[in-house]
Amino acid sequence: MAMNRDMMAKLAQMQERLVKAQSDLAEQKAEGSAGGGMVKVTVTGGMKIDSLHIDKEVIDPDDPEMLEDMLTAALNEVLAKVQSMQMSQLAGLAGSLGIGGVPGLQP
Repeated sequence: MAMNRDMMAKLAQMQERLVKAQSDLAEQKAEGSAGGGMVKVTVTGGMKIDSLHIDKEVIDPDDPEMLEDMLTAALNEVLAKVQSMQMSQLAGLAGSLGIGGVPGLQP
C-alpha cells in the first residue's frame, strides 16, 4: 500500500508540474513576420492568436495573393517558434521528472 501512496503522490506532483508548465506556456508569446515586418502575427504558447498587424501598404485589392503569401509566411514562422517553445517546456518537464531521453525532446 505504501508504494501505491508513493506512486499516487508522484502522479499528483507530475500533474501539478504539467498544469504549471501549461500555464507558463500560455503566458509566453512569439512573433512571426513577413514583408520586412509589414505583416506581424503574435501567438501565445497556448496557441491563441494574441495580435495581428497588417500594414496598409500591403493591402492591394488587385493582388490578394501577395497578402495571403505574407500571412502564410508569418503564421508558419510564429507557429514554428511556438512549437519550439512547447518542446523546450516539455523537455524541461521531462527532465525534472527524470524521464529524459524522450524522442523529439531535448533537455
